[in-house]
Amino acid sequence: MAPGSITIKLKGHAGQSLGFVLAKGVSVSVEGDANDYAGKGLSGGEIIVFPSRELNEDLKKNAHKHMIVGNTSLYGATGGHAFFRGLAGERFCVRNSGAVAVVEGTGDHGCEYMTGGRCVILGKTGNNFAAGMSGGIAYVLDEEGTFERRCNMEMVGLFKASDSAADSAELRGYIEAHAEKTGSFKAKEILANWEATVPKFVKVLPHDYARAMAEIAARAALEMPDATKSQTA
Repeated sequence: MAPGSITIKLKGHAGQSLGFVLAKGVSVSVEGDANDYAGKGLSGGEIIVFPSRELNEDLKKNAHKHMIVGNTSLYGATGGHAFFRGLAGERFCVRNSGAVAVVEGTGDHGCEYMTGGRCVILGKTGNNFAAGMSGGIAYVLDEEGTFERRCNMEMVGLFKASDSAADSAELRGYIEAHAEKTGSFKAKEILANWEATVPKFVKVLPHDYARAMAEIAARAALEMPDATKSQTA
């Protein structure tokens, strides 16, 4: 199905496994919060969770300091998008292999055993981030410069997102989508101060994934027709 073919809007407290194996073309939004395993096995669909519009302005502006989804969200996701305006619990995006997720902070063991997709975190993570992470990319806002202490460095390297124009553009696109989908004050603040904030984003890149991407790029360059090579030289 085409994106947006089916839209489901909910209000209140969603139970466990919201949007389990949600298919492409289906969008589910929750004005409230969700329990554990939100987006488990997400398979191309879209999940949006944001705080109640009935909260006072102070709580809405500080949604990035409060829980919005429980533990193990997006476990085993294979595709689709998720936007969570607030904090997630432990083991966020574990075994994610293709989904794109934006959240405003996580608990311990984020992106554990992740093999693909993208994860954007607009705040602090817990400990043991990226343990066993062999693919995909995570972008983490490290405002205090302490993220490396909480990251498991066995299989990943850390880079500045601002060092690459392509990375910066990709990251900004995800944050713009998050602001549009959820009304996030945190995302809007980041975008309003983009030049000052983007250098604080850390790109988490698995060594094996980086090596594979480099090999693919090199192979593609060798396969380019001579005329194309001369035009791009």
